[in-house]
Amino acid sequence: MTTPQRKPTVRSRAPAVGFVSLGCPKALVDSERLITELKSRGYAIAAGYADADLVVVNTCGFIDAAIDESLQAIGEALQHNGRVLVTGCLGANPQRILDRHPKVLGVTGPQAYERVIAAVNQHLPQPHDPFTDLVPAQGIRLTPRHYAYLKISEGCNNRCSFCIIPSLRGGLVSRPLDDVMREAEALVRAGVKELLVISQDTSAYGSDIRYREANWRGEQYQTRFLDLVRALGALGVWARLHYVYPYPHVDAIIPLMSEHGVLPYLDIPFQHASAAVLKRMRRPAHAENTLRRIESWRAQRPELTLRSTFIVGFPGETDAEFEQLLAWLDAAGLDRVGCFRYSPVEGAAANAIGEPVPDEVKEQRYQRFMQKAGEISSARLAARIGQKCRVLIDAIEDGVAIARSSGDAPEIDGVVRIRSAAGLKVGEFATVEITAAGTYDLQARCAAN
Repeated sequence: MTTPQRKPTVRSRAPAVGFVSLGCPKALVDSERLITELKSRGYAIAAGYADADLVVVNTCGFIDAAIDESLQAIGEALQHNGRVLVTGCLGANPQRILDRHPKVLGVTGPQAYERVIAAVNQHLPQPHDPFTDLVPAQGIRLTPRHYAYLKISEGCNNRCSFCIIPSLRGGLVSRPLDDVMREAEALVRAGVKELLVISQDTSAYGSDIRYREANWRGEQYQTRFLDLVRALGALGVWARLHYVYPYPHVDAIIPLMSEHGVLPYLDIPFQHASAAVLKRMRRPAHAENTLRRIESWRAQRPELTLRSTFIVGFPGETDAEFEQLLAWLDAAGLDRVGCFRYSPVEGAAANAIGEPVPDEVKEQRYQRFMQKAGEISSARLAARIGQKCRVLIDAIEDGVAIARSSGDAPEIDGVVRIRSAAGLKVGEFATVEITAAGTYDLQARCAAN
């Protein structure tokens, strides 16, 4: 949000609420839901602090850096507006917020939609006769028109030692499959070309409600991961799967993937490769032979893109365990990789596991890891030169189209730059030929379909 000086409230207009949304895509979906509900009740959504009668800050509270960012954002909103409600993951620890910012109007935790709306109503009374027809069927979204996040569940049943998400957002609560698919259809009707499927543990979808039966488009489905993939594949748009744990049942979705439906792309948070470290992390599926599984997947879908995130410097991580991670990364040849230096999280069990790794050692390991990941990425992208692929155009800047292939998730992966954007439109698909490759990005030219 911009930060001009606040203007006096103009009573003749609809009361306006400003939003600051921090954290992961799951929090962004929460913000979209709140904005949609407020719009349906007749509130305006302000573009900046100066135009807002009240500001809602949706916080993140996962690691210390995110907590600091959230507290700073609350302070900025108080400085430039003065009337601030706080929600989101950091709101699960309200005293920490109130100790730093006692002037906030109220604090709620994550997924507390009704309480947030009630608090807005209390401090900024709801306008009369809201024009609900002004809200589109797909709701209000904070992403570009051509892609959207599709959240299939809340919370998580895993108890990873470095994570406090279950204490912040609760246990797994899956949405019934027909409910998810009705939202997906509404998004597609509104022009969305790519659905980004998100949850804390996508491959556990439906296990909490015993894979409840659902009817969609006259067919019977179960609320489970495999059936969700089958249903998404019938929509005729890209569907990208995030946060998929490598359970054995994931094998069944590989044959269903294509460049015109559920994409040959899996975002799997492996976190480490050493069995000892994974055990200390209490990671689900840590005993699985992931290298063998990756080899099997790629034998069926050579075009499969695998992305993951890892942690270096986890408490007790030895030199030998870190070397195991590098060797595994070489063998796995993952396409897209992110890495975090371990950061203690207040309330996490990992804080009491093993000796802390010195910061300088964490930094050395991080640099070595990223160098290895960059070398692997460069080699895999170079192998794509001369190939044709389908891309989705995200932007056109100075005559160059910025696009993404099936192997590129928005904002976290690389891009495909098309030098001549003539005839290309944002939000549309195009067929291109790859002409050059860098460490993370590709260059291409338009090709005949």
